[in-house]
Amino acid sequence: MPVAGIQSRSLGKKIGYTGSAVSAMETCAQPASDQMLVKLEEAIGGGLGVFEKARSWMLLEKYPARFRGFSELEAEAVTICSYETLVVDGLFQTEEYARALIGGGYPPVPEQKRDQLVEARLARRALFERTPAPMIELILEEGVLRRPFGSWEVLRGQLHSLAADARRDNVCVQVLPMDRGLRGTYAGDRGAMKLVETKDHEHVVYMEIEDQGILICDPPEASQLGHRYAKIRSQALSPDDSLSFIERLAGENR
Repeated sequence: MPVAGIQSRSLGKKIGYTGSAVSAMETCAQPASDQMLVKLEEAIGGGLGVFEKARSWMLLEKYPARFRGFSELEAEAVTICSYETLVVDGLFQTEEYARALIGGGYPPVPEQKRDQLVEARLARRALFERTPAPMIELILEEGVLRRPFGSWEVLRGQLHSLAADARRDNVCVQVLPMDRGLRGTYAGDRGAMKLVETKDHEHVVYMEIEDQGILICDPPEASQLGHRYAKIRSQALSPDDSLSFIERLAGENR
């Protein structure tokens, strides 16, 4: 069935896709990619936002089940504060880094599913440009910046991208050095977490443990984790020193 009365081949030419790709989308043989929906909105959306709404639903389906509930909170959050101990936070990942990370996990992910997961992860970067812009904080363990996925070149590209994101007005990136445990209290020993202030100004905490997503909404528990995050932040390098550190590592990875 033609979309908006336009034959598949003509529509495909209009949006930069083959007629067979458009036909596969029409018959549900292959779900539309996020980029195809963007092009459809531009070409035949008519300002109604139909394809834009479809993007939200399609991306939601591409996320792992454990992440879907939190993804809706993240998309509308006022503030997002993340502490990561093993990998670069998904919101900051480059396509190459995300593909290497997802493709190298266990159990192995089928190629088509891997592509969907990568696409959904990259779509989260729209948060950086959202209006009004959320405040985004990221604290990374130093080891995260030294661990390659795929290749050293992939890591170098990720470090350069991370440095560029750190320069955004609504972003703060800090590095927690490996030697903090030698200097007394080390607040990051309980693992990664993500704290969010929702559009209704409620505070929730999201954590993932062995493919299980945990969302903490109870105010006393969320508050205690917020205090722990604040302690971790106090032990990290300053934003300026962290940026210099990331840039230096990017230069070393040749």
